[in-house]
Amino acid sequence: MTEQKLKRSVGPFTALAMVMGTVIGGGVFFKTASVVGATHSVSLTLLAWIVAGILTICGGLTVAELGAAIPETGGSVQYMRHTYGPLSGFLLGWAEMLIYVPANMAALAIIFATQVIVLLHLSMGLAIPIAIAVVGIITLLNTFGSKVGGTVQSITLIFKLIPIFLIVVVGLCMPGHVDVTFIPVAPSNHANLLTAFSGGLLATMFAYEGWINIGDIAGEMKSPKKDIPKAVVVGLTFIMIIYVLVNWIFLKNMPIDAIAGNTNTASQVAGKLFGEFGGKLVTIGILVSVFGTINGYTMTGARIPYALAKDDLLLFSKQFKQLNQAAAPYVASLFILVIAIIMIILGSFDILTDMLVFVMWIFNCLLFLSLFILRKREPDLERPYKVLWYPVVPIVAIIGGLFIVVTTLINQTGLAIVGLAITLLGIPVYYLHKKFKI
Repeated sequence: MTEQKLKRSVGPFTALAMVMGTVIGGGVFFKTASVVGATHSVSLTLLAWIVAGILTICGGLTVAELGAAIPETGGSVQYMRHTYGPLSGFLLGWAEMLIYVPANMAALAIIFATQVIVLLHLSMGLAIPIAIAVVGIITLLNTFGSKVGGTVQSITLIFKLIPIFLIVVVGLCMPGHVDVTFIPVAPSNHANLLTAFSGGLLATMFAYEGWINIGDIAGEMKSPKKDIPKAVVVGLTFIMIIYVLVNWIFLKNMPIDAIAGNTNTASQVAGKLFGEFGGKLVTIGILVSVFGTINGYTMTGARIPYALAKDDLLLFSKQFKQLNQAAAPYVASLFILVIAIIMIILGSFDILTDMLVFVMWIFNCLLFLSLFILRKREPDLERPYKVLWYPVVPIVAIIGGLFIVVTTLINQTGLAIVGLAITLLGIPVYYLHKKFKI
């Protein structure tokens, strides 16, 4: 069901808070390991975070126009459907429920488990059981309804910023343990410069995930024309600055070789800055933040198969649209949980995050292109907000998106094929259900 007229109750501060609360998650703490592992360069590492931030801003501004023009429940799925037809919208929803949401949950659960093991000095053999346990507990909490899930989200929101604030403030004030140099720019392991940078850029994109939801609030804003660009530019610019500063502090407190591939970098740097006890407190704050991020994906992710089922677009739609007494889509929640558990068992943090970034950026490029299509096809469509600096901003977003997609195809061909195969599997499913109404 769509909402043609939404209540415009969201002001500029709320919009800004929604931008930052959606985007900031666990990526800033744990993706440095893979970024540095790809670049082996201080300059390329920081440049990757900056370029990713610029691409994110351009993407957010572009999608915001679509959100203002098509303020319908379902967000990006509806934009795809409006532009390219019902199959495209279904495929995006299909990719979100089979890859994007469960891969995010699984990747963050793996990181959560790793940090628990380090904090409590447990055996690494417990990583998978702990990861499965945390996604199971969070799914269970969300079966008690959106109020419970929302409460968890509200409580954990502040913990997204506390560890970051402490690391940035103390890290900037204290002298570093490493002499950081920006020259030479080239990777210290003599890797190809373009390959190193593209690998680092792909890794950073996970930390900026969540921006696609920015356009969803456009139809509920009091003044979208004025507030959307402010919320996107200010919010994402602030996030980019935070990410660059956090990584700068990591780099000046640990050698590059010690950071590369080390997902415990945040905890170890916290230990250097605050001592053993203070470092553990920061680690606990990071854990709460990651818990909240998993909860966010769990809470919203279950609504994707539920929404598809309500429109009778999914196999076994009757089952997927069932609600329990708390009005929670429990069948959809359990389905997402099962997929996440499979990914926890089979995947790793970097594999899962790279695959979800690759698949979603294919759809992102199509969304950016749809802005040009709709401007030409429907020039009279009401647009409360139009993207700034058109057509430069959407063109930059498209070029950046194509760069991510193409480099992944070249450098991680197997991963890309798996992601594409899972996505394209939705085509026979769509037509099978359409014909037989299973």
